[in-house]
Amino acid sequence: MVEHGDVRVVHRGGSKINFREPVISNDSSFLLCASGDCVKVFSTATEECVHDLRGHSGLVTGVRLRPSNHLQVYSCSLDGTVRLWDFTDGILIKTYVIGYPIYSIYTSANHEGVIFIVTAKSDQGSELFQLVAVQLRQCAEQVVEAREFSAVLPDVTSKPAAIDFGRGGEYIASVKAQQLEVFFFKKQKSYRFFLREDNKKGGKNTFTCVVCHPKDDCIATGHEDGKIRLWRNFNQKKEYTYSTMHWHHGAVGSLCFTPEGTNLLSGGVESVLVQWRYNQESEKDFLPRLGAAITHIVVSPDGALFCTSHSDNKITIIQSCVKVSAVIQGLVNGDGVRTDLMVDPHSKAMVLNGKPGHLQFYSLQRDKLLYNLDIVQQEYIHEEGLQQFEVVKAAFTSSGDWLATVEERQQKAADLELNLKLWAFDEQTQSFVLNTTISAPHEARITAMCFCHAAGSQTTMLVSTSKDGHFKAWQLAEAAHTQDEGSSSSWSCDFVGSYHGLVPESCCFSADGSLLAVSFQEVVTVWSPSSWELLTTLSQPPGAIRHLCFGRLSCSKYLLGATDNSLLCCWNLLTCSLEWSTAMATSLLLVDPLSENIAAFCYQAGSTDLFVFKPNEPRPLFSQKAVCSGKVNRAVFAPREEMLESCEESSQWLNRSQLYFLTPYMDLMTFSTKAEEDKLMASSKQLVIDDSIAMTPFSLLLGKHRQQQENQDPLSVLSAERSPLPQGSAAIKELLQTPAHVLPSTSFLCSLFVQSLLISVTDSREEDKHVEEEMESDKENSDEEMESGTSRPEGGSVVDQYVHAADRPLTKAQIREVRRVKKLDQGWMSNILDT
Repeated sequence: MVEHGDVRVVHRGGSKINFREPVISNDSSFLLCASGDCVKVFSTATEECVHDLRGHSGLVTGVRLRPSNHLQVYSCSLDGTVRLWDFTDGILIKTYVIGYPIYSIYTSANHEGVIFIVTAKSDQGSELFQLVAVQLRQCAEQVVEAREFSAVLPDVTSKPAAIDFGRGGEYIASVKAQQLEVFFFKKQKSYRFFLREDNKKGGKNTFTCVVCHPKDDCIATGHEDGKIRLWRNFNQKKEYTYSTMHWHHGAVGSLCFTPEGTNLLSGGVESVLVQWRYNQESEKDFLPRLGAAITHIVVSPDGALFCTSHSDNKITIIQSCVKVSAVIQGLVNGDGVRTDLMVDPHSKAMVLNGKPGHLQFYSLQRDKLLYNLDIVQQEYIHEEGLQQFEVVKAAFTSSGDWLATVEERQQKAADLELNLKLWAFDEQTQSFVLNTTISAPHEARITAMCFCHAAGSQTTMLVSTSKDGHFKAWQLAEAAHTQDEGSSSSWSCDFVGSYHGLVPESCCFSADGSLLAVSFQEVVTVWSPSSWELLTTLSQPPGAIRHLCFGRLSCSKYLLGATDNSLLCCWNLLTCSLEWSTAMATSLLLVDPLSENIAAFCYQAGSTDLFVFKPNEPRPLFSQKAVCSGKVNRAVFAPREEMLESCEESSQWLNRSQLYFLTPYMDLMTFSTKAEEDKLMASSKQLVIDDSIAMTPFSLLLGKHRQQQENQDPLSVLSAERSPLPQGSAAIKELLQTPAHVLPSTSFLCSLFVQSLLISVTDSREEDKHVEEEMESDKENSDEEMESGTSRPEGGSVVDQYVHAADRPLTKAQIREVRRVKKLDQGWMSNILDT
């Protein structure tokens, strides 16, 4: 976390959940996986994230269940620590400080109090790794120094799939390149077996993964040529044997035995889970079309669930190789984001490239994929070297009613294939439906595309620029009414423009839609969309302009552009002159749609800096060095649901919109203020239940706090006006939005509610004594009133009769009943009546 005054750079998700193999709990209820610098705990039934185990300051590189306690889990990180968690409650139990970056972790049932980690050999560079055993000291301290190391294997790889324990920890198998090494703990001896780099048929024998049979002395290894070898008699150097199985046409990505050892599971780039019968290799079952290449395979300890991780940052939960029961989809990490980051005005989701040929709609609030929109609408073929259609550009209208996408495919010896598609939003399905497809909209690759965002415009217009030297304006034709199909709308080309044969790089509309700016290398042209007249041209020092944006609101007279030779320029459209320019290696220029603020990401010295400014002010509103390492090319301003009321000058630019950006490692980052974090902390503290007050979830939701009751006069409790919790209460929102599987059972909550209505039982003798004292005092008071009072007429009114009836002394049972009624909390009933 990077701090700068009141503003912090915080992680908002998007990390890989397929980086390391996941872990399934013993009862198959939870799934744990490493995700960036935290461990996520998912429910296998609802796919919801139950806990985020946060505490590591570096990338989490491994997660393992603790053999002696199935409710605890170890996690290791590049920060040099191993942490022990109670994953059901999300509590950090202990931190073991190793002192060196850890690349993977292993546990064994035969080695209690010992963990095995892979670290780099400090004396021979970071390319060589070793497997060491670490003794974990038992003590009451929460942070423990663990420096008792013992080397096990001196030469291993950092891949977790290359090491596995056999027979519960009797031996350990490791593969690297063309070598298989087996180390026996009792003998303290290792055996090495080698394969040739290539076999006779040209296949590559390089090892990719290894797994040991849970009961037999058998080791299964996967290879780059798609073969699987089963090794036996490896406890003797010269009498070892192996058999070969072959189905995969690509490298074997992962292997896993079932807990009983009756089946062997394998997967690879084919997106097919293969189940081999142990000792009956000719019999196998398949689960195809899992969507992406399989990177990890895990089986639950009870054998009820299979789990596969995929290259598109997805985890699939399978019920015993029969059917897919759940899919946990993270932010899809493809080969790179080709489109800009966008926000869908309807779903408020972030939109960018997803799996091949798709756009993904990703919820920023829940850190969860909402759905994928199939743009290409063609089956993706997993074959190396085959060029297929990819989505490279996308844009939304300001209302979200239209979506424009560009897909392209470039074969080696063929022309570029381009398709421009216009999608209309369907209110009934709450998704986008293809309206118009334009084949070959340009003769060369499209460089930029944008919609006219004018609020009062009666026409919807799209402009695209291309390397063919032209920009084209596409306009939505009015709906044509036909007897057969009703009303339909379509898009057509309205104008084609160019400027001296130069190549246009970028384009943008002004806020009111009255101006269109198109940059042709070193020249910016300004056009009138109503008449397509070239109004003026703006020039600047040499350098092609890569980014263009208009100012908004009070700064709408300014036009800004960033060049490829590290210049940021600002033109005044009223005087058609250069207002100012500054040396800045801008990698991305972004305008806030709800304010005058403009964000500029600048890449220098291996990291990215951020500057937020207004075009008419010389001093930046906010600046921060090194917000992340690497170059930031994708970012977006997302409008807030509720405007912040920040008084700090450095954070006022975050009041209306929140800035998100993607790091080169596909981590989604954002800027948060201290006030936001304090507000979240305060809302979470409201849910803390104090045992001494006997607070229950029902009393938090509907009733009145007992602390307020105790401060009130007991006689005024019945007549006191009870104000229910406000509808915007954080406690109410938290209880209503909490997944059902996280809350206690209904019977448990009901019992708490009933108990909150009961009166605590005290000593009956003291209570009877207290009642007798009250009765005596009431009798004395009534005698005094009889002596000092005046005589009343016999024929009193009805009201007097009720008063006399109320003055009669009550029995002990009646007094107890009145006391019980007084102490009842009727707030939940008044709340229902108010609604």
